[in-house]
Amino acid sequence: MTSPAPDATRLRVKFWGVRGSTPTPQIDNLGYGGNTPCLEVRLPGGEVFVFDAGTGARNLGAALMEEKHGEDISVAIFLTHFHWDHIQGIPFFAPLYEPNNRLQFISHCSTGPLQEILGGQMAKPYFPVNFESATRRRDFVQLDGKAWRQGALLVQPFPLTHPQGAAGYRIEANGAVVVYATDHEHGVAEVDTGLREIAQGADLLIYDSQYTPAEYEKHRGWGHSTWKEAVAVAQDARVKQLVLFHHDPSHNDDTMSHITDEARQFYDGTSAAREGLTIAL
Repeated sequence: MTSPAPDATRLRVKFWGVRGSTPTPQIDNLGYGGNTPCLEVRLPGGEVFVFDAGTGARNLGAALMEEKHGEDISVAIFLTHFHWDHIQGIPFFAPLYEPNNRLQFISHCSTGPLQEILGGQMAKPYFPVNFESATRRRDFVQLDGKAWRQGALLVQPFPLTHPQGAAGYRIEANGAVVVYATDHEHGVAEVDTGLREIAQGADLLIYDSQYTPAEYEKHRGWGHSTWKEAVAVAQDARVKQLVLFHHDPSHNDDTMSHITDEARQFYDGTSAAREGLTIAL
């Protein structure tokens, strides 16, 4: 994918973690990446927004610290849900420990007080540093279905089908639209219809494609979808680009390339997320 000239970029998406369920650092997975979900959305003015904080958040945090050279960092982190593969990078996100940095943790999925949920994974005996010892400039926002706006960015949550609940996000800025729909299992008509409606005409659809159609038959009810369903959503919603996401831990680079080739036979604008992939819209 080629990027437009910098002055034409409305927003930029970078993938820092693309793997589902658990990190997979073995060498035959590293072409696509072994870190769990983390996306960076950056606006032309340099504002940074993060979607999910899996293990990929560690590298993103280090990159932000190096980029800012001691300047204060302000980041909003949107969480789709609280399964470990989507939050386990938070304790290793370096900006969390600088006292003047400001972090906003934002969620639509509610299973309890957000601050307590996030602090739980850093409580004894699971982690040596307590969540409360991090920067005091932390805000916790529960969207409850409401849209969130900051500057040019508008984020609209929508429900997905996943054990214990999950939310997707429609991300809009400067006329560009990204729909982030990970950890979703197709099959609930109302939810699937709502997803297609919110994705209509999007520039980019990032969709949970953990299983092949054959694998899915053995994993019904696990909360994940297939590349075939991703293609169907992309076709129905007439999106411009489709990125397969939340790769299964058992899918090595060769498997991922084969899945991508299969999907492209049905939807030419398909690619598979890989760490470091940057898409400018």
